[in-house]
Amino acid sequence: MRIAHSVTLDDPKSFFAYLETEAQWASYTLRDTRKKAQVRIAASYPEPERTERLTAYKELAEAPDGSDVFASVYRTRGWAGRLRKDLSGVARVDNEGERASVVTVHGTRWPFRKRDNGIWGITIFTAELVAEAERATRDLAVVEAAASDYDRLRAP
Repeated sequence: MRIAHSVTLDDPKSFFAYLETEAQWASYTLRDTRKKAQVRIAASYPEPERTERLTAYKELAEAPDGSDVFASVYRTRGWAGRLRKDLSGVARVDNEGERASVVTVHGTRWPFRKRDNGIWGITIFTAELVAEAERATRDLAVVEAAASDYDRLRAP
């Protein structure tokens, strides 16, 4: 119900605590990796690539918190539409140990997993956030290699 209320208010940051742990970690990884890339780009990339890359990474790299990263990705990917569609009408909850599904009146199943702290976390965003964090990690390796090349070219 807290997630549905947050979706109604268009406040994804307020239900960050109700994401499964792996999704939360991915949000922080995404921010931290983009921040590292931003620092390396600022120090080593020539113009106009520097400005282009810094602009592309700015929002996530400068996010104050993982919840801000999640909110940005949530809005960019249009996840509100997925949730608004029918999350407000809960018909039942099917509980199977550490996993549960909220079944809506429209028959949609929203999967949850019990976190270590006992809070149930919705799992529908996890795969996409983890994939995005992994992509950011690969991007960082490319940025590091390119920055090293730029540094070598500038060396006397």
